[in-house]
Amino acid sequence: MQPVCYRLESAWQPDGGPFGRFTFTLVNLSDSPLRDFRLVYTSLTRIIDGAACENAVFLRRNANFHEFAPPKGFILGAGESWTFTVSGLHRQAKHCTDGAKSAYLTLSDERHVPVAVSDLLLEGATSEPPPQRLPQGKIDLPYALQPWPAKIDVVPGDGFPVVLYPESGSSKDEISAADTVLALFHRLFPGGHAPFTLASSPQGRPIVFAEKPELGPEAYALAFSEREIRLEYGAAAGRQYGLTTLAQLLDGARREGGKFRFPVSGTISDQPRYGWRGCHLDVSRQFYPTADVMRLIDILAWFKLNIFHWHLTDDEAWRLEIKAYPTLTTLGVLRGPDEPMLPQLGNGAEPVGGFYSQDEVRAIVAHAGALSIEVVPEIDIPGHSTAALVALPELADGQEAPESYHSVQGYPNNALNPAIPLTYEFLEKVFDEMVELFPSQYIHVGGDEVANGSWLASPLARKLMEQEGISGTFALQSYFLKKVKQMLTARGRKLVGWNEVAHGGGVGTEGTLLMAWENPKVGIELAREGYDVVMTPGQAYYLDMAQAEAFQEPGASWAGTATPAHTYAYEAEGEFPEELKHRMKGVQACIWSEHFLSRGYFNRLVFPRLPAIAEAAWTPKAQKDWLRFAAIAPLSPIL
Repeated sequence: MQPVCYRLESAWQPDGGPFGRFTFTLVNLSDSPLRDFRLVYTSLTRIIDGAACENAVFLRRNANFHEFAPPKGFILGAGESWTFTVSGLHRQAKHCTDGAKSAYLTLSDERHVPVAVSDLLLEGATSEPPPQRLPQGKIDLPYALQPWPAKIDVVPGDGFPVVLYPESGSSKDEISAADTVLALFHRLFPGGHAPFTLASSPQGRPIVFAEKPELGPEAYALAFSEREIRLEYGAAAGRQYGLTTLAQLLDGARREGGKFRFPVSGTISDQPRYGWRGCHLDVSRQFYPTADVMRLIDILAWFKLNIFHWHLTDDEAWRLEIKAYPTLTTLGVLRGPDEPMLPQLGNGAEPVGGFYSQDEVRAIVAHAGALSIEVVPEIDIPGHSTAALVALPELADGQEAPESYHSVQGYPNNALNPAIPLTYEFLEKVFDEMVELFPSQYIHVGGDEVANGSWLASPLARKLMEQEGISGTFALQSYFLKKVKQMLTARGRKLVGWNEVAHGGGVGTEGTLLMAWENPKVGIELAREGYDVVMTPGQAYYLDMAQAEAFQEPGASWAGTATPAHTYAYEAEGEFPEELKHRMKGVQACIWSEHFLSRGYFNRLVFPRLPAIAEAAWTPKAQKDWLRFAAIAPLSPIL
């Protein structure tokens, strides 16, 4: 690998502007002087006043993309540095990930060369190291279970069986279920000792299966004795969860025998607290290869989560192959200095792309289905559609003034226009292909963060609003989403969306599920309006939020600090009036990827909060115990 010849150092000072200021220093580590160059960096802390910089010329910004030039005639000699400051920021920096995520230089001959980027430093205040995320932990019952079961009354044994195996005479489906969980264990813990064998073993213990539909489809019951283990299950999902519990018990006893044990007698009776136990993954901001998506699904299965919400499109990329519109995954995924979309969120001099072919989607959906996980796809509309509009410029109103509105992330004119007939033809064809790929009864259509003022500079939109008696952006959004709901209903699907779907009059509540993300009270308001609700408030369940206030802790901060303890303790239905609790269908973790530039950042931010949410989704409130969870969480698999 060629060494990078330039490095960008950065620091943030609390003074020097309404939201502080950045000081950037570009160091020339090459053997040649630099002249007539431009510097680009990407940062979520955006510049809104280009004039508020010293010793540099601000050239342009697009969302997180920022471009500067040095003063005219400036030459950066070999071994020398160029320092400039920027104070016209849209918010203050609160964490080390709020600075530059990537950088590159555009040279005088228009070549682009990479620039290494250092961590953002804090100046003018004390930069404390982040605290430990988990306490030491304490267990009263010595069992390694995640999530903790609804009822457990078992006696720990002094030892444990080497393996467990299906009793002779077990059905093919029961043997296959054991094989599925065995394969899951091998994928998650390739160095671990297998908990199951499909052949009987004198050092093992048989599992006696019994189907009991009256338990409910996701419920199971285990009865332990020295001779056998009896597993009763309501349906295939309950059988899988019971086998997963056995695998966890045996693995914990084997890995940390001084702390965890395997039951010798007693019973476990278990079923989930909520029907919707979800985890969302944003693959638009950062692309995750198919193998990574499948491993995340494996982790969800280990924690008995049953919904994988796949956020496939956003401003930054459209990741789902649609054969009717091939440019969505050619033009609509490429980010780079000379590509259809500019670098964002950690991209540099090299172009980046990535999408999921329909064959890959089918493989992922089948993989999830084999683990009792439903894949709910999301295309985010009408906002967050920059990538789609780049791929299909005919979807825009050519008469609309450029940059007539900006999204909260800084993207100009990024919403599909409800007044363009082609918009609906486009969506009809997209939905036709999606329903063939995804058997889920749900399709998520986003509906979030449409900027107030969107479309108001579009002559086509203004004409439609006049014809239909529509006033304002959100009433027009409601008009659009009602048509989208009709499309989904015609295809036998239910509409899922973020809580803003209810804005401007919303859509029909029948067959609609909304996700409350902005704050917990929004969920109650939606339930009062008659919507079914999944709770996923950023203040507790967004796994990109920083886990401590310390500057050195990575992550976002708009929803505050979500420590693992807070995420674990949060009770989504806590403020729901009794008469509305039936509207709350479950809870969901959300993995937004703006800050996930590395596997290390992903694992640091997602764990242990993902298993904490899994326990909130499964375990009754009275059975939750933070110190017990803290003792078991280190056994979790990671990506």
